Amino acid sequence: MEQNKIDEASLANARRLYESGDIKNVKVGTTKGLQQIHAYLFQGLYPYAGQIREKNISKSGFRFANSLYLKDVLKAIDGMPESTFEQIIAKYVEMNIAHPFMEGNGRSTRIWLDLILKKNLGNVVNWQNVDKDLYLQAMERSPVNDLELRALLEPNLTDKTEDREVIFKGIDQSYYYEGYGQGK
Repeated sequence: MEQNKIDEASLANARRLYESGDIKNVKVGTTKGLQQIHAYLFQGLYPYAGQIREKNISKSGFRFANSLYLKDVLKAIDGMPESTFEQIIAKYVEMNIAHPFMEGNGRSTRIWLDLILKKNLGNVVNWQNVDKDLYLQAMERSPVNDLELRALLEPNLTDKTEDREVIFKGIDQSYYYEGYGQGK
């Protein structure tokens, strides 16, 4: 299946995850919950939907967590605190460094991040207001220092956690970050 068709089907799955109410069954802030999200988004599209990768991967010269140690890394991430914005972003950055799936990490972890923020702070990111280039640059630098990412996301937190427009435009923006669609 060509990438645009996969993205289109996955985007429909992401919307259905919320519309169906299945999002309420996700184990928030855990690797298991992230696997649930990934499986939902990519079921029938990737044979490894929801499965932790067993191969090493890299992007733009950055090697993500070694697959030999990935399960231990994920266990450590599960145990990270998430009661403040700073702690939640640190956990999000560590999950990005782990990159537990062969494909679809960004889309899955942004939903995962919003669920953690919603549960612990009563907020989600209004992704439609987060510039794609600034976000991708901040994510690239976040393993060294997450201050730039926090400074980018914190002003875009909203308590409209059940607002359809915020959720669905945010999902559209998330797919735009990955090269699909128009964003905003």
